[in-house]
Amino acid sequence: MICHVDASNGIPIYEQIVRQVKFAIANGSLLVGEHIPSVREMATTAAVNVNTVARAYRDLQSEGILISIRGTGLAVAICAVEKCRGDRLEMIRERLRHILREAVQNGITSKEVQELVRSEWATLQQEQPP
Repeated sequence: MICHVDASNGIPIYEQIVRQVKFAIANGSLLVGEHIPSVREMATTAAVNVNTVARAYRDLQSEGILISIRGTGLAVAICAVEKCRGDRLEMIRERLRHILREAVQNGITSKEVQELVRSEWATLQQEQPP
């Protein structure tokens, strides 16, 4: 699992890691029982502080998404898939709500927003590998 963080997107880095782990579980990239990279491995891969990754992992453990397996590290919990699939849409909804609030505050119409969404969606679809 590769984690990409963007310090300029307004979401705290630890939260970006949490979100990406949840999305990976929801879409099947991480399977139940599969071990995730160690804190040090993830910190190196994502080029972030070890404490940042540790915080993200603690949050995921407290939500019951990751479980500690003695002597081997953290793995995806049995109940994680269902929970992450449920959380996935809510996380997107929350981000979308912030964007829409900004659009409303700046006088952008619903029609303009819909056209932006259609245009960006089409662009993203073209970027996807076959």
